[in-house]
Amino acid sequence: MKKNICVFCSSSDVIDRVYFEAAEKLALKIAENNKTFVFGGSNVGLMRRMAEVISKNNGFSIGIIPQKILDSNLGCKLVDELIVTKDMYTRKAKLADYADAFVALPGGFGTLEELSEVITHKQLAYHNKPIVILNINGFYNNLISFFETLYTEKVAKADYRKIYYLANTVDDAFEYIENYKPEKQVSKWFKKK
Repeated sequence: MKKNICVFCSSSDVIDRVYFEAAEKLALKIAENNKTFVFGGSNVGLMRRMAEVISKNNGFSIGIIPQKILDSNLGCKLVDELIVTKDMYTRKAKLADYADAFVALPGGFGTLEELSEVITHKQLAYHNKPIVILNINGFYNNLISFFETLYTEKVAKADYRKIYYLANTVDDAFEYIENYKPEKQVSKWFKKK
């Protein structure tokens, strides 16, 4: 079955080369395995680099971009399909609708927001799709440490560790997606006994 892999990632051109290398490897894996690359549709940073690799390797890509960002001349022209939305909220909803799996590469506040939203939606049983946090170069170590604080302080259930998968390599991330079996979902709410 052809899967759509939605990748949340940086739109910065000035980040460390190690993140570009991981993005290139992930894009190549997506193209070689006949998956569709779904992303934020911008022509900068890891987004553009992944679109380039997908295009050069006969892969298929869908960019989903808000009109305001497109109007700033930031739309990626390498995509097979570019969907323009009225705003960021609609963009995120479309990304989620198109996705069969989510991967978070290193990125900024937008990536963090997208990742948090798909984790929250899975926790509330709006979807049961695989979510991978690709922890290249330890990028997400502090975030994962913060997640542990959420569990320790009982503002989130420790069972939520199963909602997402922490991968240190592209191969590990891809293998998890390919072999994903949905977890039994746990009720979100803590209740006093």
